[in-house]
Amino acid sequence: MALMITDECISCGACEPECPNQAISQGDAHYVIDAARCTECVGAGDEPKCMAACPTDGSIVKDPSHVETQEQLQAKYETLH
Repeated sequence: MALMITDECISCGACEPECPNQAISQGDAHYVIDAARCTECVGAGDEPKCMAACPTDGSIVKDPSHVETQEQLQAKYETLH
């Protein structure tokens, strides 16, 4: 499952450089995550790096419209790298 950034985002930019897949970019209202590039850091760590860097609670959540298994996320990571 890819992650998504909610309207709680304060656009501080802390998440963008932490993403190993370059899936985060500045959107119109706040930062956004490209679901095609997001692996929830599967393959790159134990937890999503963007969530760990985010200073607000609830700004980065699982995207229910992009459900993927751990195996699918790992395969996506390997394709990207």
